Amino acid sequence: MIDAINDVRVRGESCGGVVTCVVRRCPKGLGNPVFDKLEAELAKAMLSLPATKGFEIGSGFSGSRMTGSEHNDPFYMEDGAVRTRTNRSGGIQGGISNGENIVIKVAFKPTSTIGLKQQTVTREGDETELRARGRHDPCVVPRAVPMVEGMVALVLADQLLQHFAQCELLPRDEASTPDKSVATQFAVHSV
Repeated sequence: MIDAINDVRVRGESCGGVVTCVVRRCPKGLGNPVFDKLEAELAKAMLSLPATKGFEIGSGFSGSRMTGSEHNDPFYMEDGAVRTRTNRSGGIQGGISNGENIVIKVAFKPTSTIGLKQQTVTREGDETELRARGRHDPCVVPRAVPMVEGMVALVLADQLLQHFAQCELLPRDEASTPDKSVATQFAVHSV
């Protein structure tokens, strides 16, 4: 990555890139099935970051080229927990976290300010050329990694607080799921 960024920098150019973020051990049940879907909240947060131009979760756009039988994420039991075989859903199904890794990708565009001449228009409407001067990042991706991680953490913390508030008001019926880990995933453990 460093070599690619240096290559465009010395030419007065810029480049974009993709940040992949993986959330491990996310509790099951965060999000909502209609409004405030977990993937929608993540997408909104990621696309609010400067220079973002794309968002994928799980199989993303490549999933659109699969058939239903190829893309479906069959469930199975493992050590008393419901799991998925492929995680093509990226850890979220029907707007709700399913306990698998949440895998997202965020695309960042090349920096607009470059050292090459570019066509522009003045405030008076006259066409002219512009050449940027000074220090400008040739790529925002290295700076974007902690921003993506921070925004994901904020979204999940918000969803966790909403989930806790809802479940304290509406306790779970432990008999409603074969997944025994769900009933205890939010339990407070003393050390």
